[in-house]
Amino acid sequence: MQITSQDVLIVIDVQNDFCPGGALAVAHGDFVIPPIHQVAPHFQHIAFTQDWHPANHSSFASAHLGKTPYEQIDLPYGTQTLWPDHCVQGSRGAEFHPNLHLPQAELILRKGFRPQIDSYSAFFENDRVTPTGLAGYLSERNLNRIFLVGLAYDFCVGYSALDARRLGLETIVIRDACRAIDLSGSVAAIEAAFAQEGVTLIESARLLA
Repeated sequence: MQITSQDVLIVIDVQNDFCPGGALAVAHGDFVIPPIHQVAPHFQHIAFTQDWHPANHSSFASAHLGKTPYEQIDLPYGTQTLWPDHCVQGSRGAEFHPNLHLPQAELILRKGFRPQIDSYSAFFENDRVTPTGLAGYLSERNLNRIFLVGLAYDFCVGYSALDARRLGLETIVIRDACRAIDLSGSVAAIEAAFAQEGVTLIESARLLA
């Protein structure tokens, strides 16, 4: 697969709290780093997203009396899964994993910083309406094909991919450079949505040949 100057690699939430030992650890989350490092030199453009929650964020189970992590509640924008406190602004857990080394990245987009609404996607808050600004950034720079890697495959990577397709962007997920939570069948659900919406799944070897 040929990478061009109009392609961008978007590295989703490779942060300490999503890696082993973190507050919301994805199994083998740090295993995404080697394939990310392998494909990154093929891209002229790289962007990061960073989960960046204030303390007592509405998506934290601790913010709701009597609720526990992984329960679901209804909030004004829809159903919200409640999570352990994670990626709190300024905390070590919110920092990028120390083994992730991509100093050439051009953008760090922080999301989830509004106290009353969560943000899985790199493009929209969980109301699916409020934009993060990433779509405008990509449009102004004429970057129209995105490659997604990172954490977690079935939540922030997956929602980003589906929103990118909704915006008309060609969207490719590098599967071996992602790891999943797989909460109540979430991997099967996101892959069914990928198939329906035209998200392409590849392995990193496609880019390394």
